[in-house]
Amino acid sequence: MNRQLFHALQFDDADAAIAFLTAVGFRDNGVHRDESGAVVHAQFDWRDTGGVMFGSVRRADDPDDSDFLRTSGHAACYCVLAADDEVDATFERAVAAGATPVQAPTDQDYGGRSCTVRDAEGNQWSFGSYPGA
Repeated sequence: MNRQLFHALQFDDADAAIAFLTAVGFRDNGVHRDESGAVVHAQFDWRDTGGVMFGSVRRADDPDDSDFLRTSGHAACYCVLAADDEVDATFERAVAAGATPVQAPTDQDYGGRSCTVRDAEGNQWSFGSYPGA
C-alpha cells in the first residue's frame, strides 16, 4: 500500500530519533546520509497507513539553505494503535527509550485510550486506540 500522509520532522540528533522511533513501533524504510554522516532523508513507516519523513537539522549558515523550517522539537503527532493494551505497552517502550511522560495511558470520554510522551528534542508523540470518526 502506498502511504498517503507523512509527518515531516527534523532532528538535531537523528540517530537518537531513529532509536526512539524504532522503540515505539515505526519501521525503517530507508535512511540516506551525506558524506558527513548527517541524515538527509529518512522514511519510517507507521503500520500500513502512514509514516514520518525526517532528516538532520541544517543550520542557517548551510550553503544549501532555503526557506524550509530549520528547527527541531516543535512538532506533535498522533499515532493510532489497534487496541487499548497497545497504548500501555507503547507508553512503556517510549519511556524506556528516553521519552518524558506527558500523559500516562488514560481512557478517553470520546472513546479509546491514549497517552502522550515528549522525545529528547521536545516533540510530542501521542499514541491511542481512537481511530477518528
